[in-house]
Amino acid sequence: MIEAVSLTKQFGDFVAVKDISLNVSEGEVLALLGPNGAGKTTTVRILGSILKPTSGRARIAGFDTVTQAKAVRRVIGLLTEFPGLYLRMKGLDYLRFFGELQGMSGEMIQQRSEELLRRFELWHAHDMQVGKYSKGMKQKLTLVRAMLHDPQVLFLDEPTSAMDPQSAKLVRDSIAGLRREKRTIVICTHNLAEAEQLADRIAIVHQGQIIGQGTPVELKARLLGDPIMEIRLAHSLNGLVDKLDKRVKVVAAGEDWIRYTVPNPAEFNPRLLNELAQQDVPVVTLSEVPRSLEEIYLRIVETGQMSG
Repeated sequence: MIEAVSLTKQFGDFVAVKDISLNVSEGEVLALLGPNGAGKTTTVRILGSILKPTSGRARIAGFDTVTQAKAVRRVIGLLTEFPGLYLRMKGLDYLRFFGELQGMSGEMIQQRSEELLRRFELWHAHDMQVGKYSKGMKQKLTLVRAMLHDPQVLFLDEPTSAMDPQSAKLVRDSIAGLRREKRTIVICTHNLAEAEQLADRIAIVHQGQIIGQGTPVELKARLLGDPIMEIRLAHSLNGLVDKLDKRVKVVAAGEDWIRYTVPNPAEFNPRLLNELAQQDVPVVTLSEVPRSLEEIYLRIVETGQMSG
């Protein structure tokens, strides 16, 4: 659904995007992560046929973003970081205006507008001037606008910014529903927990380049190494550390718990549990220590590169 090959965008001497390549399949959610100024928004604007690349090419649902820009705009929904709003228009009139621009019939505009406004808990304000909406309501209205014509591809730049927790959950649930309907979605966000929850794959952008791509699990394994396991006993360790396999690297320990890494936990952990059971050592838990996407993000921001 989305194919980008060696996209580059220069503004004078400044290179905003450098040699970015992407492939996003039907029904896939891709999160673009990176610090401010990394090139995420410029990349989305190129893919949305708002900006022409200096070099490289991109196709959306088979349409070229430069030579077939109008066709691209028909099949995408775009939520920009700073969406334009006509504050004197009423909510429903605002949606009707954009629906007509997309060539939708009046009946379809009314049906889709009411359906989406109700889904995002905005129907009560459909006859209110947009200028009287709260920040969160305005954000939801622009998301409704992006979804109004039922696009195959959605580009969402900070979709839950300025929203209260309940509204943000509504949006996340909606994105998950769109994925189940085989819509293709690209999200630019600083909300790392949100990216980890929603995205099938993550691309980390730094200084205009993609320096790491993969699933959250793949990125953690590549950058953070072997998973950290934690075992907790019902009493003190009693020399357990000294009895561990030489391949085990202890990273932390307390009176009745130990954290370690081992090259093949799927092979090692069952054997460890069996040995402890034979020694009548009561194990409370043995589990992997959760490691967040935040660890990867912060390390990349600090080093400027993907290592590991």
